[in-house]
Parts: sequence; C-alpha cells; structure tokens
Amino acid sequence: MRGSTVFLLLILIGAVAAFSIWRGWLPVADRWNPWAPLNVQEQPNLLTPFKLWRLQEDPALCVAALQTSSLRYAQQADSPPSAKCPLVNTLRIQGGDVALSSSFLSSCRLAVAYALFDIHQLQPAAQSVFGQKVTQIDHLGSFACRNVYNRSEGRLSQHASANALDIAGFRLADGRRISVLRDWDDDAENGRFLKMVRDGACKQFNTVLSPDYNAAHRNHFHLDMGRWRVCR
Repeated sequence: MRGSTVFLLLILIGAVAAFSIWRGWLPVADRWNPWAPLNVQEQPNLLTPFKLWRLQEDPALCVAALQTSSLRYAQQADSPPSAKCPLVNTLRIQGGDVALSSSFLSSCRLAVAYALFDIHQLQPAAQSVFGQKVTQIDHLGSFACRNVYNRSEGRLSQHASANALDIAGFRLADGRRISVLRDWDDDAENGRFLKMVRDGACKQFNTVLSPDYNAAHRNHFHLDMGRWRVCR
C-alpha cells in the first residue's frame, strides 16, 4: 500500500510540474521543456521521443524543428483524400550539410529524425572509425504506395506514407564508399562503422532493419517512424 501511495504521489508531482512548465510558471531550459520546439542541434534526451511524436499533427512545430537543422526541403501539396496512399504534411528533402544521392519525400517526423541521426549518430560514428565526415548518403528511396514486402494483401508499408527511408550506403570525405550490401560482414573498419550506424539509428528511429533482420534487407537499412519499435 505504501508503495502505491508513493507512486501516485510521484505521478501527481510530475503532472503538476508538467502543467507548471506548460503554463510558463516554472522556467526550464527548452531542451527540458516538453512543450518547447525540438532543437536538433542539442543532444537528444528522454524528452526527444515525445517532441518527435508531437510533430506528427503540428506542421508549425515541424518547421520550427527543421529550422534548427541544415536540411534543405520543400513543402509538398497534400494528396487528395481519395488517393490510395494519401500524403499529408509531406516534405521533399533535398540535402543539407550531407549530400543525397537524390532527393526524397518524407513525413515531418522522419525528416527531423533523419536530421538528429546525421548530427548525433552518423557523423560521430564516421569520425570515430575513419577520422572524417560522411559527405553523402546513398539511398533507395522513401515513398512507395505498396503493402509490406510488396504483398498483394496485408497492411500498408511505412513507405506508403513517406514515413520510411532505405539507406544503401555512405560516401566519405576522401571519396571512399561504404556499402551495406558489400561491407556488412566486413570484419574491419567498414563493417564496424555500419554496425555503429545501425545501432545509433535505433536511438532516433522507431524501426531499424538491417541485414541481420532478413535477406530482404541485405542491401540496405530500413528506417521508419512507425508505431513499432524494432532494432535488428
């Protein structure tokens, strides 16, 4: 009974604190304010998933978060409701400090998670293993109006809402190319880098699938912001 009372008291204290922060009665740094816009330059913390979740239905918050990144993007017109795979609040990501093999369509949350991943996971991994930056990401695309694994029946893939990105490889500042297909099983630095990138991506994206997951992902990392949390 005593434990339950303490637990309820902690919940009450937390609720009062959250309400006070929301009303502006209790000043805290923006990175610890759940209602403040997400700044992708700041180190992610326990509030980052909540702030990413809030972007889903709030285009203004999305713009505020993206403005703290180096991404170049263009807002896309919403699809008509009658579309088989309607796109709403979708962006075309054109690049940034890191070049892209081509632009890609992206949901707001995916774009912000991608920016976080680049700054806090990808570049630190490249510096740790190679002592240089990743200058380009080679990808296989994001939007595809299809079911999971292109099955004729079943649920739609996260790609059907531009909420997933498939990354095939990376190019370093010295021109070297790192390929998921070729280098995943490498016992040297290329393979070590790819394992670090996969593990780091799991901190920013809800689902990360690599060649360890199944043969369908032997040549790419699948990254998405769907409801399921998987890191393989």
